Amino acid sequence: MGDVVEELRAAGCVFAEDEARLLTAAASGDELRAMVARRVAGEPLEYVLGWAEFAGRRYVVAPGVFVPRHRTELLVRLAAGFAHGESVVLDLCCGSGALGATVAAEVPGIELHATDIEPAAVRCARQNVPGAVYEGDLYAPLPPRLRGHVDVLIANVPYVPTGEVALMPPEARDHEPRVALDGGSDGLDVLRRVVAEAPAWLAPGGHVLFEAGGRQAPAAAAEVRRAGLAASIEHDDDLGATVVVGDRF
Repeated sequence: MGDVVEELRAAGCVFAEDEARLLTAAASGDELRAMVARRVAGEPLEYVLGWAEFAGRRYVVAPGVFVPRHRTELLVRLAAGFAHGESVVLDLCCGSGALGATVAAEVPGIELHATDIEPAAVRCARQNVPGAVYEGDLYAPLPPRLRGHVDVLIANVPYVPTGEVALMPPEARDHEPRVALDGGSDGLDVLRRVVAEAPAWLAPGGHVLFEAGGRQAPAAAAEVRRAGLAASIEHDDDLGATVVVGDRF
């Protein structure tokens, strides 16, 4: 344990003790040494362990799949608040599927669907999501029967402006898929596509929710209104999170 801590600390891992505890609990001997070497080389801890903790639960993650952030727990909390036991919930840009899976755990009985454009994410999500997972671009792979029947639409879209991706921590910019990070020149390119089509997929009284940067939130809310939905902005200072909500009435 002490040797692992020293190796991780020397590599610049801020939470070396916590990481060492997780790694030594997961493996020993040559397997542990291989895992430590991957972490020292800069690979995200979640990839090395094979799982990520989100909202108090563990979800499978793998290299090439976006790692769920704790700040996104605000998005899930709000989505779960809108859902009930018979709701149809759609998780777009689902990555590992942790968001939709958490809503399903919090609100038993929902009908959950998820999509992602990345094959690695789809393979991962199918291990986490208690529902259907489709591979394709946003709404394209969804069954037509869902049109006009989605009660809660979660879209954790990429929202980092292209020019700021290089400023992200190396674990993210060097290992996570660019398509899950880069939101275009102002960070809102994918969001605009999601919001423009959302009214056609939402049921009356349905909600679309997505995360945004604090500075982006007013522009993101304007896109929601342009699509004909009511918009509101929610903040959680403890999580450092901002979520934009669109409501269809």
